[in-house]
Amino acid sequence: MIRRKAAAAALGVAAAAMLAACSSDEGSDTEDSMAGDDAMSAGDFAEGSTMAALAEAGSITIGTKFDQPLFGLKGPDGNPEGFDVEIGKIIAAELGIDEDAITWTETVSANREAYIEDGTVDIVVATYTINDDRKELISFAGPYYNAGQALMVLSGNTDISSPDDLAGKTVCSVTGSTPAANIEENYPDAELALFDAYTDCLDPLRNGQVDVVTTDNVILAGYVAESDGEFEVVGEPFTEEPYGIGLLHDDDEFRDWINDVLEEIFEDGRWLEAWNATAGTVLPEPEAPAVDRYEN
Repeated sequence: MIRRKAAAAALGVAAAAMLAACSSDEGSDTEDSMAGDDAMSAGDFAEGSTMAALAEAGSITIGTKFDQPLFGLKGPDGNPEGFDVEIGKIIAAELGIDEDAITWTETVSANREAYIEDGTVDIVVATYTINDDRKELISFAGPYYNAGQALMVLSGNTDISSPDDLAGKTVCSVTGSTPAANIEENYPDAELALFDAYTDCLDPLRNGQVDVVTTDNVILAGYVAESDGEFEVVGEPFTEEPYGIGLLHDDDEFRDWINDVLEEIFEDGRWLEAWNATAGTVLPEPEAPAVDRYEN
């Protein structure tokens, strides 16, 4: 993975720019990338920028979920698939990076900030809600989707239809997640059972160890779709969860560039195409959100 403003990266970018200029003078027309004839290279970006360093390296490490149907689920080939994954592929392609040169790293809710800060990943695209506490540690581009917290129960459960019914109930969620924090803060009479991943909540729900699972509605919809009628989502979403792309806190140039890419794909149809090929097979077509170009 690439850390911005590294001296070695800057030197590599400069060399790449010189080589690109020489190739242009010689009239080279070799383009061997899935990005096509408009593939980007290090010389297309400001020297010393994260974009230039990634393009020069020809690879990127992206953190995502491996256990969430429709958004980030590990496929038969060992790579994740879903809407978040497709967004990551688009960003890589805009850097001139082939999808085969993407390293996918599993990021669960509890380690996303740490993986960004310590350079384990270059970006995180992982149903990652933008909130003020996280903004203190890392930066967000986006949002690229707006979700909402919801509740999933065993089909036929009539005891729970809204968060107001959670008093005395055992609620399963994930350590470090915004849904868990919301339950703890606003529904203190509920008993929280916390795990590392939402899939860890499914068997406890089946066998009655917990009464309800809570996370974002789109994540729960994926579990319902795979449950053969075993689970159902009840009530309406009761929060707003804008999903963003996590990156290093002070890398404003990279964040602005990703925001530009997002606005471009909202407009040209690639965002909706990615949705329809993944989450859109189960969920209704959404409206593109407005990018939030906040200041750190």
